[in-house]
Amino acid sequence: MSLVLHFAVRRWASFADPVLLPAVLALNGIGLAMIRRIDFAYADRGRDTSFGEVQIVWSLLGAALAVAVILLLRDYRLLRRFTYTAGVLGLVGLVLPLMPVIGTQINGARIWITVFGRSLQPAEFAKIAFVIFFAGYLVSNRDTLALAGPKVLGMRFPRPRDMGPLALVWVAAMMVQIYERDLGTSLLLFGIFVAMLYVATERLSWVIVGMGMFAAGAVLAGTLFSHVGSRYTAWLHALDPEVYRSGASEQLVRGLFGMASGGLFGTGWGEGRPDLVPYAESDFIVSSLGEELGLTGLMAILTLYVIIVQRAMRTAIGVRHGFGKLLAAGLGFAIALQVFIVVGGVTRVIPLTGLTTPFLAYGGSSMLANWVIVGLLLRISDQARRPEEVRA
Repeated sequence: MSLVLHFAVRRWASFADPVLLPAVLALNGIGLAMIRRIDFAYADRGRDTSFGEVQIVWSLLGAALAVAVILLLRDYRLLRRFTYTAGVLGLVGLVLPLMPVIGTQINGARIWITVFGRSLQPAEFAKIAFVIFFAGYLVSNRDTLALAGPKVLGMRFPRPRDMGPLALVWVAAMMVQIYERDLGTSLLLFGIFVAMLYVATERLSWVIVGMGMFAAGAVLAGTLFSHVGSRYTAWLHALDPEVYRSGASEQLVRGLFGMASGGLFGTGWGEGRPDLVPYAESDFIVSSLGEELGLTGLMAILTLYVIIVQRAMRTAIGVRHGFGKLLAAGLGFAIALQVFIVVGGVTRVIPLTGLTTPFLAYGGSSMLANWVIVGLLLRISDQARRPEEVRA
């Protein structure tokens, strides 16, 4: 897979960022090894699983999608023509799990659809569509959003009429949190929009207003809706005996104890007991890696994510086209925020969510969507780094 990707990039995107692909492949390989190792642990307990084999197939399909993006999308600027189409597709992706026939509820969250007997998480693909929509919308309206508005304490704040897009995304994020019981996707989508809004306008006031709106909405949802409040209770009182016995925080606490047993250098690959944590191969693969590779190994893995996000931001800086800058930055923020939400939930920094760790965790939707992001970043970086004489 690595060789095919390498030669495909050399052939069709020869000026693409040379660091991005190796970092992604390293994460993908570590994830495959850990998932297969968990298969062996489950087998020792009499539970036969094939998560590793299935994940290899998803990895191959994801890599094929990345090559397809590089091959078919010769100019990323064509995506701007589909700004509002992408927005509609993103909304459809969010609504699909609520449909009565195809929508499926798993572990209390209604974020899945069933297609041909397979579960699919459309929000993973919706985030890409929303990034394209946000980039197209913001590049067309950045002057109005950046220059107009009253000054308060030396900081320029947006006018109420300019807050329409922010309010719309805020409402959509709250609806996802309330009706689909998916705090992770809610936080991810709203965070991507606020981050891209800041990149487009360079106004810190948008970040302050956005964070305030989300915090207020989250508190209100936790107060009015019991299923949202129970997530917050499991987060704030995870070690409370009554909360633990109810099962609300059992998974979180087991993951914390697993990482604690790993210490600084880990128990050693294959020497821990990650199988004692529910969904160790997907939602809690970070705690599985933390147990066997220790804090040192986990920091190395997080450094790979930092490299990927840094290269995405470097690509955004190098692009001369405003749409490309926002698109590359938005895709980088999508990966960064998803990693923060997952690792923050597992380590109890924020409430636990149902998102998967990009390229590491078991899951076909996440793997395919994130490889598409890699394909887009490679194409954008190729055009950004291409010399003028070659470009001409």
